[in-house]
Amino acid sequence: MSLLSVPMDIPFCYTACISLAVLSYCCYHFSSSASERLPLPPGPKKLPIFGNIFDLALDSPWKSYANWSKQYASDIIHLDLAGTSVIILSSVQAIEDLLEKRSSIYSDRADFPMIVDLMGWGFNIGFVSLSISPSRDPPELICLFTLALMKYGERWRTSRRLFNQAFNVTASHQFWPQELMAARMLLQRLLESPDDFFSHIRQMAAEIIMSATYGIEVQPQNDPYVATAEQALHTLAVAAVPGRYLVDVFPILKYVPSWFPGAGFRRSAEIWKQLALATVETPFAETKRRMLGTETSSFVADGLRSLNGSTPSDIHFTEQNLKETAGTMFAAGSDTTVSAVATFFLAMLSNPQAQRKAQSEIDALTGGKYLPTFQDQDSLPYVAAVVKEILRWENVTPIALPHHLIHDDEYRGYRLPKGSLVIGNSWAILHDEEMYPDPFSFKPERFLLNDSTKSSAKSPDIAFGYGRRRCPGRHMAASSVFITVASILATFDIEKATDADGTVIEPRHEYVSGLVSMPLPFRCKITPRSEAAVKLIREG
Repeated sequence: MSLLSVPMDIPFCYTACISLAVLSYCCYHFSSSASERLPLPPGPKKLPIFGNIFDLALDSPWKSYANWSKQYASDIIHLDLAGTSVIILSSVQAIEDLLEKRSSIYSDRADFPMIVDLMGWGFNIGFVSLSISPSRDPPELICLFTLALMKYGERWRTSRRLFNQAFNVTASHQFWPQELMAARMLLQRLLESPDDFFSHIRQMAAEIIMSATYGIEVQPQNDPYVATAEQALHTLAVAAVPGRYLVDVFPILKYVPSWFPGAGFRRSAEIWKQLALATVETPFAETKRRMLGTETSSFVADGLRSLNGSTPSDIHFTEQNLKETAGTMFAAGSDTTVSAVATFFLAMLSNPQAQRKAQSEIDALTGGKYLPTFQDQDSLPYVAAVVKEILRWENVTPIALPHHLIHDDEYRGYRLPKGSLVIGNSWAILHDEEMYPDPFSFKPERFLLNDSTKSSAKSPDIAFGYGRRRCPGRHMAASSVFITVASILATFDIEKATDADGTVIEPRHEYVSGLVSMPLPFRCKITPRSEAAVKLIREG
């Protein structure tokens, strides 16, 4: 069987499964006590047993959630997915009140028996990922998403602390050299083969994350570490499709032996687990090997040196914690950058005037004599506004990963049941017409200062998640996008492509619907702004 085959198992006990589903529904529906009679938040009408399963839109569900919020005039909506309570939050206030102020009971993750228990992905603490291969025609969907799967607890807190120490707003500056180098290499590739810009963006993102995490230089083509990650994430995407495997509905099935008739999911999981382990073990072992002969610096190398030079009493993590945290970064740390930079190209096609304004700002600062650096950030407010608008306009993660409510709660007179999945609808908030007038247009000006103390629009930081589950790599992601955008604007013009007859090709503004929203490949014309710009690119 191929590693990437997708078996569709025939359930081996239909009658028992249907009976269990009915029993679960009855227990859920009739077990509440008199003290739990507060109403649930409003939402679409629920069918017996199935609830709202048939109401869900597979394409861009965040838009359906937003429409329900308008329909029911509520920023908190309730759904029932065959007995699973789901709460959708569509305002900053509701998110702050629950996911921020009550984070101690809203920071857990739900159980995913197939992915965590059988496939070994429990090490993942906080990223989502979606990847496509733009070189294929039609584009091949390689992987859909990586869930932030580690349960809330001491293991999660240790990994999170490790991550924050290396990637907080100040510490993340240590990775600026890698980000700057990757951006400069991107410019050279765009100069050589501009039509392959999508592949070049992905290469750049892989270079940054592998260098920062492991100190490993990514090969220009067919890199084995990147290939392993893509294979592993593909199997994860297969297993993460809701309803594909009964073990996620009835966890007791995970104890069925792999040789049992109909237990193909167990045999698949055993094979796929090896790929998941490889994303953690292989690059970690390579970094340890390289440390024997050279003085390298990276997240893993620096962490290992801290472990080797400290006593158990003054160190808060183990090698296993370090390995798992790095594995999270390696598996899915780059796709948010790919999505944001690809959206940047679309945005420049959508608003050429914004491109000219940003270029004028850069030219006024550099005089065309050097490429922008991180030291220029404060002097490029319009470019910074372009980056913020990219994150808002087509936000990378339209809905946040579900939080898991660990006990019953009450909010605004509504009952929020224990075990509910709580989802923040970032897309609805970042397209709120009151907060962001004309929300579907790309307008960086909305983030410029309108007086000496405040900006004209709220920062789109909510795009990186909420509460204790907020993306820990957000500072590095934002700085990567900034230096990439500034470097491209300084050296290239981005225009709509034309066909052989000179007819303008309108780019398709289509995104793959997933936890990370990725634009489908599109055509555009990328040309150097001048011979002086070409010289700057070649000089690096």
